[in-house]
Amino acid sequence: MIDSHQHFWNYNPDRDVWITEEMSRIKTDFYPNFSQPIFQKFKINGCIAVQADSSEEETLFLLALAEQNDFIKGVVGWTDLQANDLEDRLNYFSQFEQLKGFRHVVQGEKDPEFLLKSTFIQGVKTLDAFDFKYDLLIYANQLPTSISFCSQLSNQQIVLDHLAKPPIKSKDIRFWKKWIKEFKPLQHVSAKISGLLTEADWKNWNEDELTEIIDVALEVFGPDRLMFGSDYPVVLVAGELEKWISVFSKSIENLTENEKKKIKISNCLAFYQTEI
Repeated sequence: MIDSHQHFWNYNPDRDVWITEEMSRIKTDFYPNFSQPIFQKFKINGCIAVQADSSEEETLFLLALAEQNDFIKGVVGWTDLQANDLEDRLNYFSQFEQLKGFRHVVQGEKDPEFLLKSTFIQGVKTLDAFDFKYDLLIYANQLPTSISFCSQLSNQQIVLDHLAKPPIKSKDIRFWKKWIKEFKPLQHVSAKISGLLTEADWKNWNEDELTEIIDVALEVFGPDRLMFGSDYPVVLVAGELEKWISVFSKSIENLTENEKKKIKISNCLAFYQTEI
């Protein structure tokens, strides 16, 4: 398998304030030389490293790791997509073969209409000219604006991180279920089956509630527009990696071998234009 969503960092308590006390298990450094042996145990032979900090410094840090570790097949970084010199920045980052796309932490924006800002939409449109992809990170309550956002970017390849974080813990996914279905006709939008354990009750989640979410994702996106992601090491706050892989594997066991291969390997490699 290829993991479409993994994080690496030098833990810094002043910078990484999103890692709260209840997430103490991941208050440490995470490097490829630590995770690669763990992932090889599950026949995961590579990953896409995704930004966790909104800085170009972290983007360069991830690119350095990718240069040193064949396990990292691509990097999703950060740059200010609303900057006046965006084209210059993208031209600069184009020199790095391992840089495949960019992400903005939209879930952290206080403005509910942030995705509809003309400056941000234009910024994401600019990515296409440089053949960069865009990772869309939102909460479920941001789905309506996300549909409008994606509808205006039909030429840009977009992947929805963590299936828009369905509120599994609340036991009420009706709003999420209603709006996620609006992605069905938007063929330029893919999605990652990732980050679900951390949206459930960390201590009392069950397989059925996660499988229900994945079933909906299969109905909306189909096997051609989905990819597996571990969200490691964040997943560790809610359960072991092995448990998540087990749930994921069971959820797609009724698909054909070719469909499974697409979700486990092919779709990710094609989307990020990389290879094993």
